[in-house]
Amino acid sequence: MRTALVTGVTGQDGAYLSQFLLSKGYRVIGMMRRSASSDVIGERLRWLGILNDVELVDGNLTDLSSLIRIMQTYKPDEIYNLAAQSFVAASWQQPLLTGNVTGLGASCVLEAMRMVQPGARFYQASSSEMYGLIQAPMQSETTPFYPRSPYAAAKLYAHWMTVNYRESFGMHASSGILFNHESPLRGIEFVTRKVTDGVARIKLGLAKTLPLGNMRATRDWGHARDYVQAMWLMLQQDVPSDYVIATGRTTSIQQLCNIAFGYVGLNPEDHIQCRNDLIRPAEVDVLLGDASKARRVLGWTAETSLEDMIAEMIEADLSRHRVRLAA
Repeated sequence: MRTALVTGVTGQDGAYLSQFLLSKGYRVIGMMRRSASSDVIGERLRWLGILNDVELVDGNLTDLSSLIRIMQTYKPDEIYNLAAQSFVAASWQQPLLTGNVTGLGASCVLEAMRMVQPGARFYQASSSEMYGLIQAPMQSETTPFYPRSPYAAAKLYAHWMTVNYRESFGMHASSGILFNHESPLRGIEFVTRKVTDGVARIKLGLAKTLPLGNMRATRDWGHARDYVQAMWLMLQQDVPSDYVIATGRTTSIQQLCNIAFGYVGLNPEDHIQCRNDLIRPAEVDVLLGDASKARRVLGWTAETSLEDMIAEMIEADLSRHRVRLAA
């Protein structure tokens, strides 16, 4: 039985990855930081029915000693670093925290691995946000980066440190440059979930409007359930590398809203409220990924369409609100 250590295990990707690894027969060690909301922090794992199957341990990316202790205790074969301050908008309000956790935190994991488990395989959750002010119509592994937020800058540091540890110490360290990936487990602060939850509220008569910012921004959106499989595939390769994971289709927030409202038979123009205070200080206008390397080397392709993903998210949000209404 192989052992996997997953940081950020209680997040969207951590939950889906844990479910996938458990289906492969792994022992999954999930690292979580202690917080005042610890009583609800495992809700995503519970929603997937795997809370009791994941071994949760206390740790923090900014505490090297805790990372060393966890690796000494569990001796993981694979390490997936998914933990981060991952909300882009919040990174302007908390730039130092974002740098410490999202950037330096990845270096702490790599250093603990180098000291304790140098033979393990490492995955770093890089981000399409690193491309920022895009330098090519489609972004691949060779496209130059131009980060446009503290979050993206921190992710870029973590990305290059992963490359550095791979080249300096011969470690099996790979990065997945994942484009936007969503699901019913996505946090409510992210725009896709904000839209599907808002549509569900409006459909059930719990709200009348949906406040949004830049409607023209476009993203390459896929399903997190598909994307975590790519993470695993990267660590099964003989040679570590970096891979773009994307659908190759870009959609504007306006188009996303049209799909979501249309799913429940509503007109978005009757409900969307555009607000300037929700626009980022520096916007990333377009992201569109070229995942041809992942298709060629990993044999990976996105399986879930945008329309099916939005329908799944809306149905989940409708169910959540109906339960609350019935309580």
